[in-house]
Amino acid sequence: MYRFPRSLSRALAPTLACAFAAATAFSATAHAADAYPSKPVRVIVAFSPGGTTDILARTVSQQLSQRFKQSFVIDNRPGAGGNIGTEVVVRAPADGYTLLVNSVGPISINQTLYKRLNYDPLTDLVPVVQIADVPNVLVVHPSMPVKTLEEFVAYAKANPGKLNYSSTGVGTSSHLSSFMLTERIGTTATHVPYKGADALNDLIANRVQFMFATIPSVISHIKSGKLRALAVSSTKRSRSMPDVPTVAEKGFPGFEAGSWFGFFAPKGTPKEVVTQLNKAVNDVLPSLQEQMIREGADPVGGSPEQFGKFTRAEYAKWKEVVRASGASVD
Repeated sequence: MYRFPRSLSRALAPTLACAFAAATAFSATAHAADAYPSKPVRVIVAFSPGGTTDILARTVSQQLSQRFKQSFVIDNRPGAGGNIGTEVVVRAPADGYTLLVNSVGPISINQTLYKRLNYDPLTDLVPVVQIADVPNVLVVHPSMPVKTLEEFVAYAKANPGKLNYSSTGVGTSSHLSSFMLTERIGTTATHVPYKGADALNDLIANRVQFMFATIPSVISHIKSGKLRALAVSSTKRSRSMPDVPTVAEKGFPGFEAGSWFGFFAPKGTPKEVVTQLNKAVNDVLPSLQEQMIREGADPVGGSPEQFGKFTRAEYAKWKEVVRASGASVD
């Protein structure tokens, strides 16, 4: 049997050791990816229980728990417009065991809205998959003498500065949607920001006259007659309320101001893990389609790359709207 000369063996030893180490690391990484998840996964929701983000996160996470035979546990971390929960995930280990379900605000609006943000959601998080599009719907109290968007526009023009609209907070999609519409109408209205569900409660109580709200949060009130739906903010009619027209088709072309929701992971999360999670969510969405549409959400899915491109485009769009509105949070 041929033997390397001793001098050559000594020369090759470091190279062989490096090659062995690399092969071992690759094998360990591949094994870890194959075994994922081997323990419960924490899913951070940056908003309170019961909201649209929370509902969608729980609906999909339950299916992931069944698919992977591991618990996907919801952990609500509300506060600062979603920034607190988002930062928890930004600072978490990039191992796939801390995920984030988030929405348009913390990902694409807050960078412009907040003067001090300790992270960049577009670079410090990895997009995994978009769960759903959730159009905002313009709703009014039934006592308002309007039944269509055209009548609302005429009424708002005839009463500049006399209408109040609520929102779930300064700089939220709810706020900016109403701002965009009043700008397009060419009138003014008073913004009354709230924290969360109080915005809707005061509309139902007729303390304010209108608001843009996510469909899941108001669909039951629309059906019961407590609120009247005039138009949705998406480019296409919502499958949840196909009889409600879009703002765009009623004389405001290009108007789009919806909400959306998706999974994110900390920067540096192994690509194999992101791929597994992406495939799993895409696989379970069809079985949830009827339920989600019934509750006011349009399932989306798609690749991580598509979701990343989408979030960057949303940031560019909302950046201009936030600046035009003058909204700012210290």
